Formats: sequence, C-alpha cells, structure tokens
Amino acid sequence: MRTTNLIVSILALCMISISYGQRRKKNDAEVQSPAPIAQTPKLVVGIVVDQMRYDYLTRFWNQYGEGGFKRLVNEGFNCKNNHFNYAPTSTGPGHTSVYTGTTPATHGIIGNDWFDKESGEDVYCAGDDSYASVGTTSDAGKMSPHRMLTTTITDELRLHTQKRGKVIGVALKDRGAILPAGHAANAAYWFEGGQDGNWITSTYYMDELPQWVVDFNSSDIVESYKKPWNTLKPIETYVESGLDANNYEGLQEGETSNTFPHDLPAIWDQNGQFDLIRRSPYGNSITADFALAALEGEDLGADTITDFLAISFSSTDYVGHFFGVNSKEIEDTYIRLDQDLARIFSTLDEKVGEGEYTVFLTADHAAIDVPSYLMDSKIPAGYLDMNGMKTKFAEFLQYKYGTTDVVRDLSNYQLFLDHKILTNLDIDLDDAQEEIARELLTYEGIGQVYTASQMWKNEYTEGVPYILQNGYNQKRSGDVLLVPSVGYISYGKTGSTHGSPQIYDTHVPLLLYGKGIKQGSTVTRTEIPDIAPTIAALLGIAFPSGTTGRPIGEVLEFD
Repeated sequence: MRTTNLIVSILALCMISISYGQRRKKNDAEVQSPAPIAQTPKLVVGIVVDQMRYDYLTRFWNQYGEGGFKRLVNEGFNCKNNHFNYAPTSTGPGHTSVYTGTTPATHGIIGNDWFDKESGEDVYCAGDDSYASVGTTSDAGKMSPHRMLTTTITDELRLHTQKRGKVIGVALKDRGAILPAGHAANAAYWFEGGQDGNWITSTYYMDELPQWVVDFNSSDIVESYKKPWNTLKPIETYVESGLDANNYEGLQEGETSNTFPHDLPAIWDQNGQFDLIRRSPYGNSITADFALAALEGEDLGADTITDFLAISFSSTDYVGHFFGVNSKEIEDTYIRLDQDLARIFSTLDEKVGEGEYTVFLTADHAAIDVPSYLMDSKIPAGYLDMNGMKTKFAEFLQYKYGTTDVVRDLSNYQLFLDHKILTNLDIDLDDAQEEIARELLTYEGIGQVYTASQMWKNEYTEGVPYILQNGYNQKRSGDVLLVPSVGYISYGKTGSTHGSPQIYDTHVPLLLYGKGIKQGSTVTRTEIPDIAPTIAALLGIAFPSGTTGRPIGEVLEFD
C-alpha cells in the first residue's frame, strides 16, 4: 500500500511539473515580441545601371573592391537568373518596368520613342510640352511622366505616408530620373550637357531649383571632370576585356585612335562639350556626386518615415554603345562605378546609419556583344540590311496592295498599318497582318514574326512570343512584330546595342541589400516586374496599381 501511495505521489508531482513547464513555456512565448508586419528602413535606394549585363558582375569580380558590388553580393541577396520578360529591352520601358512591377502591356511605355497611332507622330516616353524647363532656357526640361499609365513603387510610398516620405529621382538621362520617380515625386533631376553641364528639372515638379541644386550647379564639381580619361589601374591588368586597339569600337571626333588614354579636353568642342562626359565613367561619378548632394540637401533618411532615392547610372550605356561590351573602356567604367557605389554606401552608413536603409541594384536592359567581333570569332551573328529590306518590302506592298501607304510607320521592330486604307481597299486586317508577316519572315536576319492578331487571341507562357506579348500594348503597339535572328542587330558595325527579346538583352543583375533583406542567392528565375512588389511587401505598402510581378519571398526577412 505504501509503495502504491508513493508511486501515485510521484506521478502527481510529475504532472504538476509538466503542467507548470507547459504554462511557463506558453507564458514565455506570450511575452516574446512578434515578428514585425513590415520593415521600416529610413531610406530605400533604388539603383539602375543602364545596359548592365549580369556577367559584368562575374567578369570583373577580381577587379572590384570590397565596398561596392562585392558588398551587395556578399552581404545581400543575389538573384542570378534575373530577366526582363518583355521586349523591347530599352531604357524607357526598362526603368518603368522596374518601378511599376509590370510590363509595357500594362504600363504603356512601349519604347523610348514610338509611333503614336492617334496623332500619327512619333512621341517621346517622357516628353511633355505642357510643362516648361527649370534651370535652363532650352527645351530639355519639357518633361513629365504623363505617358506612364500606372503607379510606381515610389508613388505608392508617397500615398502610404500621406506624402511625408520624400521621393527624389536622379539620372543623366531625363527618362532615367522621371519614370522611376513616378507621378507624385517631390523631384526628378537630370543632366543637361552642352556648354553648361547643369542639373535641371521641369515645372511638373517645381517652379525653381532648390538652393542646394543651385549651389551644386554653381560649384566646380562638374567642371573638375573635364580631364583626360586613362585607365584607373594598369591597363595590362585588364585581362577581362579584349584588345585596346581593335576594329569594333567607335572613334570619337578629334581622336586618331580609339585606344587609351582619351584626352577629353582636347576633343571637348568637337563632341558636345559637357555631353562628352556622358560617354565616360565621369558621368557616373557626377551622378553619384549629385545623388549624395540630394541626400544631404533633402535630408533623406533623416527620420523614421521612409524616403526613396532613385538613382540611374547612364554612362555605362553610352560607353557600351560606343565602345562595345568587350572593350577596355567598359571594364574601366565598371571598375570606377564600383568605387562610386562604395562611396555612396559609405555615406549612407554615416548619414542614415548602417542597417537603417535598403538598397536594390538592377539594370534597364543588357546588351549584345559587337556582332562584327562575334563574326570574326566564328560565332553566328550579323547585321540587318534595313535599306535593302525597305526596298524589297516596298516592292511587295506595291505588288500586293497597289500602294505602300498601307504601312504608316516602323519603330521598335513593329510595323503600324493604316487601318483606314485597308478598309477602303476592302482588305481584312487579320489577313493583311498575316500576309505581311509571311513576307517579312523570308528576309535575311529576321528570325520570327508575329501579328497583333496573335497577341490578341493567344496567351503565351514561355519563349519569345511570351516576351513579345508582355511588351505588346493593345492601344499603343503595332500590327506586325519583328524579331531579328539571334545575334543580328540593326546598328553600326562598331559598339553594342540592345532591344531584342534574346537572352543577351534580358539577363541582368538583381542585388538586394540592407534592412529586411536576407543574405544569400538563388538561381530560380526572377523577373524585372518582381522588384516593385518585393519592395512593397518589405515596406508593407500597396503594390503599384498595374502590378503583374510577384514578391520574391526568399529575399525578405521579417525576424
């Protein structure tokens, strides 16, 4: 009996201990702080590097310091398989897609320029004659984001914070500043070259420049970059690029060789004066200087309400177009950009606080290697004979329809047909699109052709037609869509370009770093429209109004 009582007592004591332990564990859990519903960095910095291929990260890796690209990769998150999912892959659509979370099919920016079917004229993606220039007497400031049909992540931040969060856009190119900054931005600033070399804006944002911009323009900062351009490091260490002397690079006015050094002061007047700086890494450095001046002048990241600084580095595009993606010039430009990035991050650490800001870095498109170089390397490539194609095509139209007037325009590899003339000729639009598409498919250098009818009637989920459909806007795009053969471009025989749905134009970096961002990488495919909803999910704000992308969940950290 005593043994039985002892066992019962021991069991009772154990039950009490277990019950107490469970209650204590539950109580401990109750007092633990819940995971935050959103992150609140003091500042988000969006960086777009114009014409940056993904492999610039890996090719030049050993040339980079620890504070720029390597800091983003080693301490942040690297999306290694990041792509544009539409065409054309160009600057206006690229910047817009990054910030709207959607594609031209929805946001409406179908090119840098395009044929407007209503007016019958070419329009510029940021052009707007209803506003005047600020900071210049030229028309360079007659700009606004009015052609962009949806909101941006920057717009949503302004709305979410009751416009207490500031948004500033900065780029050498007007479209690189205006489109990322969105409709509701405090300001967007871009660079006017020529004789003055000043930063300007539009009456869309303000009636006069703030004092800090006036002071910047009055300083000798921009003037200090009027100097020779030689390689930052010994040129013999630039083994990640081709020979300095070659036939695949452009030759600047006033130069007798396309090799280093480039004496910019000596060829200043022949090349547009301050416009020449765009085609050198100094344009990126000026952009970094001005962005840091904006950080200080606008008190960005100074309080707990999130601000947004959108920076686009444009000189990488100018250098790539002129010298090509395999040039010593492009390598030096990225080595110097790496230093400018390190300078920005160091200043953010000091002014905003390490761990108090979030950064993403991507590109607006990539670029093809110079086809003439590829051809000499026995790689399939070539150039479209546009004049020959136009002559042959005009003969086809005359024979088939009795007039060439059935075609209104050709832009961004899209043909715009005259629907009224086709109706008067009693020609079915779908039939005309298909007949013209079949004709163009026979031309050398044209790899694929699709019609607007196909874009309307089908839902593509992969491959080139999927990319074309994402770029096809029903109200703004053309009737016949041309795709050059892989490796073919319509461009000069020197320098690189972009615009196609091919992978060399779509594969670009996506690096995220800072508050709310995990450390790691992925080779799972991500797409450009995923960036804006990822940042929106991080901040806990509404997605941009036309969002079709999805947040990249593995990037975000809320613990």
